[in-house]
Order: sequence, then structure tokens, then C-alpha cells
Amino acid sequence: MTPTPPKIFLSAGEASGDHYGAEILKQLHSVLGNFTAFGLGGTEMEAAGQQRIVRAEDVAVMGITEVVRHMPRIYGEYRKLVESIRRERPDVAVLIDFPDVNLRLAEKLHQQGVPVIYFVSPQLWAWKRSRIETVRRFVSKMLVIFPFEEGFYRNRGVNAEFVGHPLAEMPLPTISRAEYARAHELHSSRTWVALLPGSRMREVRHNLPVLLEAASRMGPEYEFLLPVASTLATDAIREKVRQLQPSATFNLHLVEDAREALFQARAAVVASGTATVQAAVVGNPFIAVYRVSGLTYAMAKNMVRYPKEIPATRDAYGNLPVAMANLIAAGVEPGMLVVPELLQENFTAQHVVNQLRPLLADGPERSKMQQQLLRVRSALLPTAPSQTHSLNSITRVCQAIAGQIQSKTISADAASNNAAPETNSTSTR
Repeated sequence: MTPTPPKIFLSAGEASGDHYGAEILKQLHSVLGNFTAFGLGGTEMEAAGQQRIVRAEDVAVMGITEVVRHMPRIYGEYRKLVESIRRERPDVAVLIDFPDVNLRLAEKLHQQGVPVIYFVSPQLWAWKRSRIETVRRFVSKMLVIFPFEEGFYRNRGVNAEFVGHPLAEMPLPTISRAEYARAHELHSSRTWVALLPGSRMREVRHNLPVLLEAASRMGPEYEFLLPVASTLATDAIREKVRQLQPSATFNLHLVEDAREALFQARAAVVASGTATVQAAVVGNPFIAVYRVSGLTYAMAKNMVRYPKEIPATRDAYGNLPVAMANLIAAGVEPGMLVVPELLQENFTAQHVVNQLRPLLADGPERSKMQQQLLRVRSALLPTAPSQTHSLNSITRVCQAIAGQIQSKTISADAASNNAAPETNSTSTR
């Protein structure tokens, strides 16, 4: 009798999670063979074979106030996911980041007897630490991508494993400067600076005006690369730029690939988020910036507290670091701050220019940051003897999925065999 292909529930609600989910689906075929996948995902996961019960673009929001405002719609989509779990009864679930939805799903999955693998930990080490109890009760395996997270979870009774960060495992771009200049109509003799305002339009509205103003103050010897995230429409960004800088005196080029832009640029200004990890592993100097609503910022500043596993110190403005490069660096060397951070009222055009200029010239500040970024990238690769580099983070996730399915199958077979003698004796009577 041909075994039924396993069913896998996957849930990712943001652009980075959608990408990781798609990579998991692609590699799972070599591990499991045939399977079916359904749940919450973006266009990449759908292209990789997921049946989307809910579209990620319909539920992805950013910030405390934004989540509250969209909660009725998010809850309606959440109920669709819960019903699909009850109907399909998956063999295993993979939840990727997106805690406001995924931690609630973890409980529902646990109630249905579905083992839960959580990949890309929510930042419970920064705030909402009370959710640790939810993870401990309902998550079978927490697979983390930052080295300090393994100790954080294990010290609190969670089965956790550091598998490495997918971005640190990727090879650097190979396109030459001359080829890149031709592809994007750039002057190879000028200095290129990358501007990454965020992957959501709300972030772009908060961050792009300051970035463009800073660019206008830099001088004609610079050209600026603005990668457009896959979650944004290029025409919408181009129109936003036109509205903000109708008579721009600097050269700005919209490009598609953020990694290529970060690799080719002399330095970058990057909105805090996954892009700062991307910038860190590429290795060129950058500064981190961010601006959100005043209420979101005030609440976050009062609530964020780092545990002993992250020995971070406050910066010159009295803020704890938020850029992942700095949090990882603190684990490498307590108190180390690799990249400057300009947040909220400190995120001004002049501050950007002042922080950026020393990183553009050959000198001790640029050299020091490059060396520290190398240490950050190294920390994102697992080094334990049992974790060979031939297995990347996505492969380890796939192996964990296969392990959970195998364990569930063995348990089901054992239960069936244990029940068989009683059935036979009954039929004999």
C-alpha cells in the first residue's frame, strides 16, 4: 500500500519569512519526496508549491499601533488558518517568525496533536518575554538563527538549536563594478552609496524623506542606489521620490537587488530590520536608521529589556541598540557597538551625513567597522562539531521536519501494534 504523502502546515507573514519558507519547500523535496503544503505565505512560497489559505500580504503590518488598527482583519484571516488545520490535520507545522499570529497558531496546532517547529525566533529576548511560556508548552523545536538565542531559550527550558543564519551562508555577488555600472547607468568613477528605507510602504514614508535630504547634502561626486524590495511597487517608489525631490540635484538609481547594491556601494544607510543583517554579512560599512510612530517608539523604548545573554550597552543617545549587527556583536564582545544607530528624533539628514562621511574615506573608522562586521558574519555560522558547514540552515530545518514526521509515524505504528492483540482476542471470543 502506497503511503500517503505527508501534509505540512507552513506559516510566514513577512517578506523575509516568505523567502525562507520558499527555500524550505524547495529543499524538502530532496528530503521527503512527495508532500503537500498549505497555510500562510507570500508569493515566493506559493510559487514553491504552497497552497495559500491566507496571503501574507493581507496580514503583514508593522508596529504596535498598526497591529492594533488591523486586528479585526488579521483575526478573520487567523480563523481561516485554524479551520484549515482542523480540516487537514497536518503531520507537522513550521512557523516562521511573525509571532502575533504564529504563537497563537502554535497553541491550536498543539491542541490538534501537531508537532510544531519554529524557525526564526520572535524577538522575545527584547520584549514580551512572558510569551516564553507559550513557546515552552506548544513548540516542539525552536530553530534559531542568532547565536545568543540558543542559550536564551535553553536557559528557560525550551528545546532550541542554533542552525546558522541563511543570509550569512549566501555567497557574495560576483558582478563586477564595471558590469554593475553598465547595467544601472552609473558612473564608475563616482562614489556609490546605498539607501535602504525599508520593505513596507509605511517604512518608506517614515524613512525615505530623510534619506533623500541627506543625499542632497552629500555633493555631486556621489551617486545613490535605492533597492526596491519585492514587497513594494517600483512605480510607487519612483512616484514617492518624485514627490519628495521634484528637482533633485543628485543622481538616484532604483535597483532590484539589495545584496548587489550593498556589495557595490562604498557605504550604506539601512533601515533597521532584516536588511541590517544583510548589510552586515556583505561587509561594507553602514549606519542603521529607523523612525516609527511616536506611540510605537515610546512603548517599545519602555518595554525593551535585554537578558544576560545579550550584554549590550546604551549608545550616546541613551538607547539600547536595535540593529541586529550590534546585538550579535555584543555576544561576541560585551558592549561592542559596530554600526551607528540613528533612531526617531536623532534620525536627521545632517546626522546621517555626519555619520556617513567617515565611513566613505579610507581610514581607521572604516577599517575598524569592516573588521568588526567580519566577526559578526563569522558568529552567524554554526561552529559546533556536530554542525558541519556542509549542512546549511535551511537543510537543518528540512531535517527537523523529516525527523518530526518520522517520530510521529513511529508513534502511530507503535500505538496500532499495541492495539492489535486486544482486537484479535476480541474477535476470537
